[in-house]
Amino acid sequence: MMQHLPILQVILPLLAAPLAALASRRHLAWHLTLVATAGAFAISLVLLATILRTGTPIIYDLGGWPAPIGIVYVIDSASAFVLPVVSGIGFVATLAARHLVIAEIDARDHPLFFAAWLLTLAGMLGQVTTGDAFNIFVFLEISSLSGYALVAMGAGRDRRALPAAFNYLILGTVGATFYVIGLGLLYMLTGTLNLADLSVRLAEIENLRPAYVALAFIALGLFLKMALFPLHLWLAPAYSHAPSAVTALMAATATKVSVYVLIRILFGVFGFEFPYMTQAVGGLLLTLGLLGAFVGTFAAIVETDLKRLFAQSSIAQLGYMAIGLGIMTSAGIAASFIHLFNHALMKGALFLALGVIAAQTTHLSLHTIKGAGRQIPITMTAILLGGLARIGVPLTAGFISKLYLIRALIDSGLWAVAALTFVSSALALVYVWKIVEHAWLTERPENAPVLTETPGQWAPAWILVLATIGFGIYAGPLVEAAFGAAQVFGPDIIQATQTIEGLQIIEGLEGQE
Repeated sequence: MMQHLPILQVILPLLAAPLAALASRRHLAWHLTLVATAGAFAISLVLLATILRTGTPIIYDLGGWPAPIGIVYVIDSASAFVLPVVSGIGFVATLAARHLVIAEIDARDHPLFFAAWLLTLAGMLGQVTTGDAFNIFVFLEISSLSGYALVAMGAGRDRRALPAAFNYLILGTVGATFYVIGLGLLYMLTGTLNLADLSVRLAEIENLRPAYVALAFIALGLFLKMALFPLHLWLAPAYSHAPSAVTALMAATATKVSVYVLIRILFGVFGFEFPYMTQAVGGLLLTLGLLGAFVGTFAAIVETDLKRLFAQSSIAQLGYMAIGLGIMTSAGIAASFIHLFNHALMKGALFLALGVIAAQTTHLSLHTIKGAGRQIPITMTAILLGGLARIGVPLTAGFISKLYLIRALIDSGLWAVAALTFVSSALALVYVWKIVEHAWLTERPENAPVLTETPGQWAPAWILVLATIGFGIYAGPLVEAAFGAAQVFGPDIIQATQTIEGLQIIEGLEGQE
């Protein structure tokens, strides 16, 4: 059974999806989904533990056909790092989905909702595990098409979900088309679609112009999928009008998977040594990342709709991941991996907590939470802690992310970029303070609805909040795993040590040999 875990990671939610769709009772669909997501999460933890223990990648030949002829699934330090993020968030979001879906989705649509939910999760897990470039496209479409349907299901409460889903569909299709065009060019050049084989054959070709065109198409398509500025316009409407459970799942995982695929293509296929990679691609990522960090933060500052506010802040967070990649060093990639992990926890916690309020009101805005800190203190505290982690306050995971990102920038001599990154992160205090002011420093209006909370409602959000604090205090395993993931793609990481809250964190894995 152990040797089949890489494929079972994807097959489990994929097979559970039609069973959920055929479920005669709405609660049965949720229970099937919960079992499938719990199983996927457990498998991802086993795979991560195996990789950390052995250090040897797991290669699974689908149908017994080895690469490059057949499709392979590859579990290495990078994919094993991302899998628990996707499956873990999927499991926690499923816990919260029971009460959120009851409040926001018509009971007759629950089986179809959870079927689409499982397909979305299976598509994202497939993108992370596959070692075939075209298979990434297949799983990308599986997760995207089901994701469009999930967003559109928000139309039962908010008709704006339909144009948001349509806009998401159009731009998502454009992004996928760009990706597959670039992939076709690479296939014409190399005659292979296996990621490892692509890397070897690209290094042997003499005429690089078609390869540059292919890279441009693929990068543009993935920029759209990850909502990198200025290709982010689909994100805020989709997240703000989708059902609350869908927003939590997608905001915490979907764009992160696209970031991972971008890392796979840029550094796993083309590599650091590809001509003009550092100058052209690195400079572009740094520029777009910085612009996204400021644009997303300023958009969040002026926003009053809470879902849209945190959706805009996601644009800034994706900008920080792009900055890490744009440094074009292993330390920069590791910083992006750390922030990918931590942002999934922060954003999942925020949107799950917001879901507690959204389930009780038709309009989720700053006005809605006036004085709410006294009515639902546990939920509002979760939102506050998630916001503080977003700023990068010490003892939260967000602090670890910003620390390693700024350190990687300084080590590369990018002092100005480091300063701008710090400033954009600090500006997040403005919109977090707006929430504090409305929730705790303002009286509850007399005509405002009474908000309530139960452990079943706030517990999923607090699982992620506690994880955010836990990885902020004890970051050693996370940092070591992130640098191990980065080492899959980059040159050897120079051994370095740094004390964080009394912990010695070894950053150089090669230096230990």
